[in-house]
Amino acid sequence: MHVVIPMALLAASVTGGVILKPVANMYSRPSEDADVVSQAIFGSNVAIIEDQAGWVRVRTADEYTGWTLAASLRRLGSGDRPYGSSGRVARVARLFANLYREPDVTKHQPVYTVPFETNLEVIRAESETGRWLEVRLPDDRPAWVQTGDVTLDSKPLGIRELIAFSKQFLGLPYLWGGTSTFGFDCSGFTQMLCRRRGIIIPRDANVQAKWQGAEAVDRKQLEPGDLLFFGESKITHTGMYIGNGMFINATTHERPVVQISDLSDPFWEKLFLAARRIK
Repeated sequence: MHVVIPMALLAASVTGGVILKPVANMYSRPSEDADVVSQAIFGSNVAIIEDQAGWVRVRTADEYTGWTLAASLRRLGSGDRPYGSSGRVARVARLFANLYREPDVTKHQPVYTVPFETNLEVIRAESETGRWLEVRLPDDRPAWVQTGDVTLDSKPLGIRELIAFSKQFLGLPYLWGGTSTFGFDCSGFTQMLCRRRGIIIPRDANVQAKWQGAEAVDRKQLEPGDLLFFGESKITHTGMYIGNGMFINATTHERPVVQISDLSDPFWEKLFLAARRIK
């Protein structure tokens, strides 16, 4: 499995860290009263670029920066390797996965419930039924995950597969700054879909539209998988075209969830600004 590690973690002058919470908010400044700009999920590696009184400014694998509580992560020492960078790594393939202290769902509550795409270092497989994997958590504790919740071989999806795959997220809540199945914002959702194609795009909608890895496409020439961008005078929203005039997106329009929208709806007609096709 290919695991993306921030390049900054490889630089001797930058300290690394690994996220310990199912989802850690990243804020525009070191305060929980500040706006959430993005999130980092459980087990993801980040670069620590600044400290301030219980807060750290971090950079994620997509080169996005923000402030998170220092308690949300474990610092990596000079001799520590980034989490999930070697050995067998299981990736959560369901919307969520429960992690247990033992291979049994009845004896105790889950240690954590982690979102889709969480990477987990595998220690061993439970031999009797093959139903469980023992994993090492980012804080070095052992835990168990059911094999049906993870994959050991995450492969990029083609466009047809991606469209079918995207529909499993329908109804998940919209969340400003959200990058996980606990809640997505529009650009976080589109970015995740592109990751499933094996492509890393920028975090924010306006930057995604300017990204050099995509080219402009006329609305009349749209193909499934194209990225759509919307806004009143500047780009503030994005989604992915799925064909037949429809697109999938995380939006607050009518109901705040991931939903399929009609490009010919007057609401979207008025806001449509651009379309891009990944090269």
